[in-house]
Amino acid sequence: MPSGCRISASGPNRWFLKLVLHVFPGAESSRSERACERASVRASQSQTDAAATKESLTLINNMTISIVCNIQLPSSSYYYSSTSSSSRCISTAPVPLSKRKPIQLPLYRTSAYLSDMDATSTPGLYPLHRCKTLHLVRHAQGIHNVAGEKDYAAYLSEDLFDAHLTPLGWQQVDNLRNHVQETGISKKIELVIVSPLLRTMQTAVGVFGGEGYKDGIVVPPLMVENVGESHRPEISSLNCPPFLAVELCREHLGVHPCDRRKSITEYRPVFPAIDFSLIESNEDSLWEANIREKNEEVAVRGMKFLNWLWTRKEKEIAIVTHSSFLYHTLSAFGSDCHPSVKSEICKHFANCELRSVVIVDRSMMGSDPATTNYPGKIPSGPDLPSDVADEKLSEAGEGK
Repeated sequence: MPSGCRISASGPNRWFLKLVLHVFPGAESSRSERACERASVRASQSQTDAAATKESLTLINNMTISIVCNIQLPSSSYYYSSTSSSSRCISTAPVPLSKRKPIQLPLYRTSAYLSDMDATSTPGLYPLHRCKTLHLVRHAQGIHNVAGEKDYAAYLSEDLFDAHLTPLGWQQVDNLRNHVQETGISKKIELVIVSPLLRTMQTAVGVFGGEGYKDGIVVPPLMVENVGESHRPEISSLNCPPFLAVELCREHLGVHPCDRRKSITEYRPVFPAIDFSLIESNEDSLWEANIREKNEEVAVRGMKFLNWLWTRKEKEIAIVTHSSFLYHTLSAFGSDCHPSVKSEICKHFANCELRSVVIVDRSMMGSDPATTNYPGKIPSGPDLPSDVADEKLSEAGEGK
């Protein structure tokens, strides 16, 4: 390759050009001119190649990091050095392996390269007080799940209106309850948010409700005896987090009677300790018999719900909701992650499945101050870091 050959590159293609010859270090010096020509063609391709480039970067993320931090020239000794608007392809004679020296990039250049790297290759770092932990739960098996699996048309049946849990569903509830207690999750949760449908409220109080009455303390139950053919005793609200019903996290709205709720006046007597104060309409004004909510509309509603969460002071929240709501809401996330992580986030939930995730406030929606940060310098004293001292010495030298 002739010394001084310049290759214009921008966007994702620029990273591909920087890395392609490092991925294949066995290239012979005699092929250098053809390699430069091929790279030039790649650099001139339009945005239609961006997807293929991104896939290539995914396969070589680990190598990207090692190249950025400490470059070891391959046997054919090509590397690219960045200039203001282009990248320079530099060719040298092959250097014996024993005599090669790694090129250590200056810090400012390392940072620049890192900013260009594919997002999946670097960890994220956020202030703790701008994060919330969410324990996402799909309700346990309902009678509509059983009927619908046998015959999808059954979802249109009025017999499944506001479907309740099956006996198997209650077994799933008991098993999840054991899990959250054994793992300590139940002691960390500050708030339980629940979709105001019978099956989700049964699941929520069964998993996160109190153990029972002690020492004669009288508190309203979360659920009275035998609600929704549960054949269960009442569930206590003692020693458990508050429960809040929220319409935004309801299931896909419309057409299916199983997703239509009862009136709040019917719910309050059987779920006395659940807070329904945020629900504006007593009757179900959101569900329509002939109009099914679009998938995109479910996703938008899900984002509104997550944004609303930032108005809450609680940092660790359980959310008991529905399969379709979770799937369409979470599908908006994970594009900046490794494909395996994206898959983990976005796949459908099983009945009574729990996944714990962290959401991050990157746009200053929340206003909670940090509670664990400590300002330091108490009592006050000199604390000039050495790197700041070096900068000041350098600036003083330049000023002379």
